[in-house]
Amino acid sequence: MKSQAHISRRVFLAGAGTLAASLPAFAQEPSRTSRPKTATLDWALLETLLALGANVVAAPELHQFREVAVEPVLPQTVTDLGLRGLPNLETLSFAKPDMIFNSNFYAWADPLLAGIAPTYNLGIYLPGEDPYLMAERATLAISEHLETGPEAQAYIAATTSRLDELRLKLAKGDGRAILPINLGDARHYRVFGNDSMFGCALKRLGIENAWKGATAYSATAPMGIETLASMPDAWIVMIPPHPLDALATLDHSAFWNALPAVREKRVITLGSINPYGALPAAGRFAEELAKGLSYAWNG
Repeated sequence: MKSQAHISRRVFLAGAGTLAASLPAFAQEPSRTSRPKTATLDWALLETLLALGANVVAAPELHQFREVAVEPVLPQTVTDLGLRGLPNLETLSFAKPDMIFNSNFYAWADPLLAGIAPTYNLGIYLPGEDPYLMAERATLAISEHLETGPEAQAYIAATTSRLDELRLKLAKGDGRAILPINLGDARHYRVFGNDSMFGCALKRLGIENAWKGATAYSATAPMGIETLASMPDAWIVMIPPHPLDALATLDHSAFWNALPAVREKRVITLGSINPYGALPAAGRFAEELAKGLSYAWNG
């Protein structure tokens, strides 16, 4: 990594044409606003609701969601509830949802939410469970409450089909393992294991996850940057957002620049993806990874 400008020429940056473009546009018929009004505190469930064309009226941290999750596109009509861990329940009440979807991360709020509208708790990230399979179950559960079963089945099938297509495409690559990380600062990173949504996507893409250590709720942090030396053959896949000062510091780091992956230009940066997302996040990760690796292999 010779300079930040050099990085931008060599790594893959986010672009158009991700999974959303290849999946059915469920929101077109019927329109979102003709459907029951829904709300959620959880971003993974928010992704799922949007992917199914649900009429979402309220959710938390919308500015950050647009920056981090990126897709599915969030309508401007959705009301922001503030922090996920401290939502504005008065604002939620004013939004008058017909039903609320919550997760185990915010289960403490269930009794309060139930006083506003019928509340359904759907966990995706649970110890010992495959989050991809849990996301499929959550998608079907949401569709049952919204009475949109065929759309959910079609969405799940389309996601599976697209991952299979990308698996065939990536099978033509170099066969190296992938290390999906997110920088905390110039000396530490968060690494996503096999029990993360990224790890589950890698398995479905037929790619080995280079991280073999334990994780807690899908990821392990903070990991010292020096541990990257123990995985010299892997592609380092950086998933934003990253602190800008961390990238600038690594740019001049002798250790970083001595890593085999850096010397051999096996570092790619994807577009931002919700690390605790649902099927939309798995699909976006797969699309971004396939484009990034294809660019690096052929660039």
